[in-house]
Parts: sequence; structure tokens; C-alpha cells
Amino acid sequence: MENNTHYSDFNFTIFVNIRYYRYPVFVFCLLLYSFIVSANLVIIVVILHERSLHESMYFFIVFLCVNALYGSAGFFPRFLMDILSDTHLISRPACFTQIYVIYTYAFCEVTILGIMSYDRYVAVCQPLHYHRKMTLPMVLRLAAFAWFCPNLYLLISIFIITRLPLCGNKIKKVYCASWDVVKLSCVTSAVTQIVATTGAIIVTLLSICCILYTYLRIVVLCSKSSTEFRRKVLQSCLPHILSIAIYCVTAFSDTLLDRFNPQELNPFVAIIVSLEFVIIPPALNPLLYGLKLQEIRKHVFRLVCLKTITYLYHTIVSWDCPHP
Repeated sequence: MENNTHYSDFNFTIFVNIRYYRYPVFVFCLLLYSFIVSANLVIIVVILHERSLHESMYFFIVFLCVNALYGSAGFFPRFLMDILSDTHLISRPACFTQIYVIYTYAFCEVTILGIMSYDRYVAVCQPLHYHRKMTLPMVLRLAAFAWFCPNLYLLISIFIITRLPLCGNKIKKVYCASWDVVKLSCVTSAVTQIVATTGAIIVTLLSICCILYTYLRIVVLCSKSSTEFRRKVLQSCLPHILSIAIYCVTAFSDTLLDRFNPQELNPFVAIIVSLEFVIIPPALNPLLYGLKLQEIRKHVFRLVCLKTITYLYHTIVSWDCPHP
């Protein structure tokens, strides 16, 4: 085995399989990225602009949208550049930075969904105490906790990974992934695997346990309540439940992909599966919350109509004005 520990960059080898489709893929991905940015920004602007939406539930949706913008910014610009490039080298610092951004996005997504489930639990099971418990300081503390745990875990993991001696630099993905870098190590990586897996399980398990416990309490309460009450609870919780389901499916697909040999998979299937968790949740979450929650839908519609009317008005005025 080649023993070279001084690689200054990594090479994304899977891009060679899309060279004939680079321009259609680039246009599609650019439009997708534009949609993700626009949709999430609309939700953020509407919630921050409308004082009637200044409640904890909507603030958590803002955190989810900001996290989607953060994760997309860590992936799409580099990915779009690589689609059109003939070389697909990324420096070690840039690679580890991308690992940090993409994986903090992924873990922050599940921790934010966890604190959102606590918010739904208080709103449904303790409605009289909701405004007393879910104050702005409490919301900020929960958000800080959701941000702190993933970042601490990733800083420790990346510190360990950067110290591994490498015997190769070829990554069979379209972005830097921690497990792919670990597999390039010249030394046995059992300790690294144990530390990384344990940290990931702890961060994820805290959120999953919170989600399961809160929704168990909500289901028990709904089973003793009227049909009308259950309908209102379902309407309030459905976007969150769908977000959890989407995240679990996409994250599981990416984890499962790491267990297969890339040579045994169709390259296009491998690319699509590996991109699910950085594309599908940021693209679908704004639609789920924007279309399912009546208050957000109403204000988004009003904002879009106002902007359209303003644009049309200025266009007509500019036509009517005589030109010198």
C-alpha cells in the first residue's frame, strides 16, 4: 500500500461519470438552488416582518429555514463549480470546512426538529402555560442548545480526522464526507469510528427521544379528546411530522450508501442518493410550512400579491411617463 501522508488535496472521482450531461445538470441544479434560497428567504422574511407570527413555533421555523440556507451554501456553490470544471480537486482545508458545514447542517436539522417537538408538546398538552413557558429567552436557549451540541461534536470529529495519515486522496462522492476521508487512512480507524459513531448517536438520540416522548404524550391526550381537538392538533403538527419523516428517510439513505462499495452501484444512483439529505429537506420544508400552516400561507400570499401589484404599478407608470 502506498504510504503517502502529505496529500494537499482530495479528488472527487465520481464527476467523470456526468461529463456529457454537465450543462443540463448545471442548469437544473442552479434552478434548484435558486428555489431553495428564494423559498426559505420568503418564509424567513414573512415571519420576521409580521408581528402576529412572532411566536415560538414560527421562530423555530425560521431557525429551520436559516439552517437550510446554511447547509445549501456549504454544498451548492462548490458543487455547481465542479459540474462545469474539468478538474475536481479540493484542498484539505476546504474539504474539512465542507465536512463541518454539511454535517453541522445535518445534525442541527435533527436537533431543531427535536426542540420543535417540545414546542408542540407544550402547545397541545399545556396550552394555558404555553406563553409563560415558551418565552423569547427560552426559545433562544433551546436554539443555542440545538446549535451547540452538533458543533461541539463536529469540532471534535474533524480534529481527530485531520490527524489521520492518508494513503490516498480519491473520494467517490460529489462532496467531502467524513467517512470517505476516514476510509483513506493508512492506519486502523477503529478508535475513530467508535468516537464518531458514539458522538453521532448521542446527538441524534437526544433529539429522537425528545420527539418520540413528546408525540407519545400528544397521542395519549388526543385519544381522550374530541374529534375536533384531534383535527386541530393534526393540522398544527402535520408539517413537523412530515419534516421528521423526510429527514429520517434522506439521512438513512445517505448512511446506508456508505455501507456499499461505490463500484457496485450505478454512479447516477449513488449521486442522487448521496444528495438527498442536502437537497430534499431544504427544498420541501418551506413548502410544507408555507402551504400547510394557514397563518404563514395567508401572509406569504399577501406579500406576493403586494409585490406583484407594486411591480405592475411601477411598470405602467414608467410606460405612461413621456420620455425626453
